[in-house]
Parts: sequence; C-alpha cells; structure tokens
Amino acid sequence: MSEETVPQGGGADARPKGLLQQMEELMAALNADLSALDADLQSAGGQGRQAGVEGHAD
Repeated sequence: MSEETVPQGGGADARPKGLLQQMEELMAALNADLSALDADLQSAGGQGRQAGVEGHAD
C-alpha cells in the first residue's frame, strides 16, 4: 500500500486507522476518480467510440 493510506507514525494525533475507516476513504477516493473519468468521457461526446466502430466496419 502507499504511504498515503498507511500512516507511518509520528505526530501527536497519529493513531492507527481502523480497517473500516481506511476502506471508506479508499472508496471515496475511487468514487471521486470514477466521477472525474465519467465527466471526461461525457465531455468527449463518444467520439472515440464512433471512430472505433467505423474502423472495424469492413
């Protein structure tokens, strides 16, 4: 795992996160990434899909 998700200690407020909290944070980050990807694909207007379909039509 990356150092972002597993604290390496240090600091007065440093305490281990529970597994549920880690999973919730990872799911929130994944959801944000997927939302951004969806927005990018929507703004592309499906142009890539049309080109792919036309390229395979022989």
